[in-house]
Amino acid sequence: MYIPKAFRIDDEDKVLAFIRANAFGQLVSINNGRITSSHLPFLFNEDNTRLLCHVAKPNTQWGDIERQEVLITFEGAHDYISPTWYKTSGVPTWNYQAAHVYGTAHIISDETLLKDMVNKLTVVYESQQDKPWEPEYNGSLLQAIVGIEVQITDIQCKFKLGQNRSKEDRIHVIQALKKQGSSKLAQVMKDNLND
Repeated sequence: MYIPKAFRIDDEDKVLAFIRANAFGQLVSINNGRITSSHLPFLFNEDNTRLLCHVAKPNTQWGDIERQEVLITFEGAHDYISPTWYKTSGVPTWNYQAAHVYGTAHIISDETLLKDMVNKLTVVYESQQDKPWEPEYNGSLLQAIVGIEVQITDIQCKFKLGQNRSKEDRIHVIQALKKQGSSKLAQVMKDNLND
């Protein structure tokens, strides 16, 4: 990913927190000689060295993914930025957050490991519900999915939030984003205003 210095995020805790908060990503690999992407929720392992996910067994992407270098992309808040929002001159642009994770993929075939991964993923998202669903499914359902573990080799993270602009310009952009209803990006820019 092209990352100008002003937009590069090197703080590991910040990068991991961003990925966790935007964990619905795209698994990109070569499948039958063609670039393929699946949109999936991901989960870090305990020491943040691997990302875990699963696909439906009929999804052919898993068929030749073993030991393949893959790319997983994650996207955060984003929106169009009009140059009319600046106090100084500028051009149209797009502010956004993104992370790219590279790694080596491995199939999870052990049913106990697969069940553990599905249960942990369920807990992450069900914990946000008023009345969390307790995992109670027929074990045979695990036979309908294939687990994938990606051993992380590199993480690149970019927050393009106007850091190359004056603080005054950034504040005007935040106000314009709020006005048009892009509150998530406005908040992210406000949180990163001193970067």
